[in-house]
Amino acid sequence: MTQSPAVRTPGPSGPVRLGERAARTLVSELARRNDPKAGLLVGATPESAVLAAAIEALLPGDRLTVVAAEGSSAAALREHVTAQGSWVADRVRVVDTLAEADAAEVVIAGEPFTGTADEARVAVDGLSKYLTDGAVLSVAAPVFRTEGAGAELDRQGVLHGVRTDVVLRNSPPVRVHHLRFTPAGAALAANLSPAYRPSSVPLTRGMHIDSNGVAAAGITLGLAALAKAARPKSKLWLLPALAAGPVAAFFRDPERDVPEDPSAVVAAADGQVLSVQRLHDERFGDGEWLRIAVFLSVLDVHVNRAPVAGKVVDYFVADGGFVNAMKPDAEHNVAAYTVLETAHGPVVVAQRTGLIARRIVQRAPVGALLARGERFGLIRFGSRTDVYLPVGAAEPQVGPGDKVVGGSTVIARWV
Repeated sequence: MTQSPAVRTPGPSGPVRLGERAARTLVSELARRNDPKAGLLVGATPESAVLAAAIEALLPGDRLTVVAAEGSSAAALREHVTAQGSWVADRVRVVDTLAEADAAEVVIAGEPFTGTADEARVAVDGLSKYLTDGAVLSVAAPVFRTEGAGAELDRQGVLHGVRTDVVLRNSPPVRVHHLRFTPAGAALAANLSPAYRPSSVPLTRGMHIDSNGVAAAGITLGLAALAKAARPKSKLWLLPALAAGPVAAFFRDPERDVPEDPSAVVAAADGQVLSVQRLHDERFGDGEWLRIAVFLSVLDVHVNRAPVAGKVVDYFVADGGFVNAMKPDAEHNVAAYTVLETAHGPVVVAQRTGLIARRIVQRAPVGALLARGERFGLIRFGSRTDVYLPVGAAEPQVGPGDKVVGGSTVIARWV
């Protein structure tokens, strides 16, 4: 197979290799789909970590077509696939050229793009022809090469991106873009698992630190180092140094067991239920809503999760104040609203700032599909998260004062 130069691994600054973490990120859209699907991997070698990750992601009803990378051969790939045993060989087909491949729900570029912007554009256009309706193309480029292919993929991400992941634990670090060129139906979200997020740093099997926490802790440690260098005899450097641990802990991101019950609506955040009420909100139409408001103290986990499976169809930020999130006036605080299309009607998640919380992070662009319990953002340092459900479509399962766990506690059920 002869590939576009944009797909070649060698670049002007030396080879770019995709390690296990980057490979897992590239195939994450394939891995998160629980329905039978077809995948297409373009640019693989027998030693490829991306090929290994793609094979590991396969379920019994799946099919994977593989095209060899430049410098490799289809024969070597076939021998490698056969050596994996009949289970793999029955599901993986190696073809000699890309022209022999069928369209797929997920297309993966197995090597990072390191060429020019024009070469990257041609490569993306060529690979996109093998996407079925609503399918995703996953491609990677080095983070620190801001021109050429990287710049073109950033542009494509703005236009068509449904998710972008930065993999720092790769040599060199890479940015993975997941692109969707045609709309996907909201119903597909019900067949998805939460996406793998490489930006969080694992501490244990069940506990991670969000990338925001790593950055914040790094800043405090940097301040400590500067203070120590500026005034070696002073103990002031201990203040930022000792703050690094608590700051990182605020951004902890534990794994959660998401209920499999399709009727379950889960908490969008950890915290205490402030209110469960029916109301009208003209911003979301003329209908009546069931709103479940949860207060997050500075001690709670502040990662926000999708309460239901759905498609992001709108996102907007409303200006306001910064009142204590437990007070009624917090209703008018600065807030970000994510609107999801679901099989049961629209669902809205409001991320509200508080007295201390002034920074909202929302990582799910319009068009993205979210699984129930999937991480989609966070609010820094104390806040409130509200879930709006259509009245008559769901019954609340919690009341004021109840403690809830984001992604796990069932706060309502579809009827």
